[in-house]
Amino acid sequence: MVATFFIVELIAGLWSGSLALISDAGHMAADVVALGAALVATRIATRVDTSGRRSYGSYRAEVFASGLTVLIMFGVAVYVVVEALSRVGSSVDVQTGTMLVVGALGLVVNVISMVLLRAGAAESLNVKGAYYEVVADAAGSVGVIVAGLLVMATGAVWWDTVVAVAIGLFVAVRAVVLGRQVLAVLGQHVPAEVELARVIADLEGVRGVLDVHDLHVWTLTSGMNVATAHLVVGPLGDAQTVLVEAQHVLWTAHHVEHATLQVESAPTRQCDEVQW
Repeated sequence: MVATFFIVELIAGLWSGSLALISDAGHMAADVVALGAALVATRIATRVDTSGRRSYGSYRAEVFASGLTVLIMFGVAVYVVVEALSRVGSSVDVQTGTMLVVGALGLVVNVISMVLLRAGAAESLNVKGAYYEVVADAAGSVGVIVAGLLVMATGAVWWDTVVAVAIGLFVAVRAVVLGRQVLAVLGQHVPAEVELARVIADLEGVRGVLDVHDLHVWTLTSGMNVATAHLVVGPLGDAQTVLVEAQHVLWTAHHVEHATLQVESAPTRQCDEVQW
């Protein structure tokens, strides 16, 4: 549905001379890629690794797909701004009737897509990228309608260019927001909802644990946080009991789905702590 309407909107934009329609069509093209990438990445992520080389599986596929969406969004924004600048000082005839009809249809298509993607956007970075694309494109459709009404009411064609630039800037802002999230995952940053100080305090609260070091927490893919840590256990502590309780704490209190924990006996550490 989205792919079909992209073609319709692009043809309508070229025929009507509306940069706002063309920019919205470009954004619709990003929607098509984002939705397609979301579907492909989801299937890839659930595949069982048969190569023996992907010890973490293929869960990062959705993150790479989100990165592709970010690049396309930036590309659309740059194209719109460049095209708008090229129109400065030139005379362009815009068909407002076509703008209004196609803009209204685009809004309907995007609202339907938003409803379908909303639930999944809360659980998957990839689906969130597609959802943001559709939300931004719905705003673009509203912009097209507003531009058509302003041109019709005032006769000033430059309203079409102004709205097109606004759409481009809006797309760029959304791309920055999603791009920061993608880079945070690829950079193995601590998840936004996790506080390392609290994690350390909770692990040190496990009976038998004297010290916690070499703690690392990162996001493997959306909804899947992982961690590694070294736990120093006192003479009276039982290593297996400590492991079980520590993993339970990480899961229930910090939503760490998978934790690799190393137990060391006090009073001497059995490793050198790395500085990262």
